[in-house]
Amino acid sequence: MSVGTRREERERALSLLYEAEAKDMRAAALLAQLPVSPEPFVVDLVTGVDGHRERIDALVGRHAIDWTLERMPAVDRNILRLGAYELLERPDVPLGAVISEAVELAKRYSTDESGRFVNGVLASIAAETRSQSAPD
Repeated sequence: MSVGTRREERERALSLLYEAEAKDMRAAALLAQLPVSPEPFVVDLVTGVDGHRERIDALVGRHAIDWTLERMPAVDRNILRLGAYELLERPDVPLGAVISEAVELAKRYSTDESGRFVNGVLASIAAETRSQSAPD
């Protein structure tokens, strides 16, 4: 199996998180059922979001003004979880890359307004979580 690009790996992670949510199961259990394990970056994203879900959901909920997690489209919710995880736990991934990739996923897989929504929420989260390393 060839190694995918980070964008492809984020797409795969998004699809796995979406599937786990749709099946109402833990992402780790879904990963265990796969016949072939995904790339390490995909596994890190999926298990990281799963393992930090409570903290991530609280953070997203705080920054998604006038939107509860339950009201968001499932795709947007999981894109925001991925982005928030990378902002919190993957300082090796540049801030611009995290937000840009999340916005691209939203534009590709969600509603017309999702790109702007995801950009705004993640920019707000980034201002709080990466304030030491990212100038305003």
